[in-house]
Amino acid sequence: MSSPPLTPAVRAAAPRPAPARGDLWSFLRSWSRAPGRVGAIAPSGAALARLITAQIDAGTGPVLELGPGTGVFTRALLERGVAERDLTLIEFGPEFAQLLGERFPQARVLCADARRLRRARLFGEAGAGAVVSGLPLRNLPPRQRLAVLLGAFAQLGEDGAYYQFTYGLSFPLPRAWLERYGFKVQRLGRARLNLPPASVYRVTRRRDWRSMGV
Repeated sequence: MSSPPLTPAVRAAAPRPAPARGDLWSFLRSWSRAPGRVGAIAPSGAALARLITAQIDAGTGPVLELGPGTGVFTRALLERGVAERDLTLIEFGPEFAQLLGERFPQARVLCADARRLRRARLFGEAGAGAVVSGLPLRNLPPRQRLAVLLGAFAQLGEDGAYYQFTYGLSFPLPRAWLERYGFKVQRLGRARLNLPPASVYRVTRRRDWRSMGV
């Protein structure tokens, strides 16, 4: 499957409501078409959304979200005080991208492949303050998982952090790769009420990573 270009999503004339039943139907339909890309048959729950956004607030600066789907984490970011205009949403699925553009008209919504962000410059020299990932990394081959992480850190500022959830028992990259690229991983907790239960990890980069030759 070819990747969509890094272009703004098409927006409707006016936002439309976000009924839970409609979100579930969208997920079921997208999952049936591409289960490896969607990774779940239902949107993430409120407990997981609160956990993955708990360290982000209005002072974080611009926030990049990968794989927002129907916008569960996006709404949690807004509740944390992040301004809608400070959000950049990267969504691979055209249907979800259009939906996000309708629901969050002040956000920048791009229909794009998060595996191909390493050469993009979305935030200028200052970079983003945080990246929140709703991508099903464990459904991707290991090198594509690494491509997502490297692309995310290409957008982050010096003190920025990457937040990832997973249904697995550990962060979805080999420890040797994390060490090679200077990544530091911290487990923030587990959303046991999510279906299925999920853990959240915070990833930052060592100060000396540039001297590591990667």
